[in-house]
Amino acid sequence: MAKYLAQIIVMGAQVVGRAFARALQQEFAASQAAAQARSRSAQQSAAASSITGMSLQEAQQILNISTLNPEEIQKKYEHLFKVNDKSVGGSFYLQSK
Repeated sequence: MAKYLAQIIVMGAQVVGRAFARALQQEFAASQAAAQARSRSAQQSAAASSITGMSLQEAQQILNISTLNPEEIQKKYEHLFKVNDKSVGGSFYLQSK
């Protein structure tokens, strides 16, 4: 009886150990995939920022817009450009941003 009980315990431990090892492998693969996705996203964002000099979020904050509507963007841009014109006492730095 004790021999069978010991065998059941050993078999149970092996099953749990295999399941745990398989779960660890799956978790490791998922974390690697997520890291690669973040890396690709960061590279694309960095490439876009290096071309324009700012991120899309920063541009939206400067123009005070939440949606990407071309008419609204152009209207806000022209307003801020005129307000920050150096000839009317504005800031060239802000105008160039």
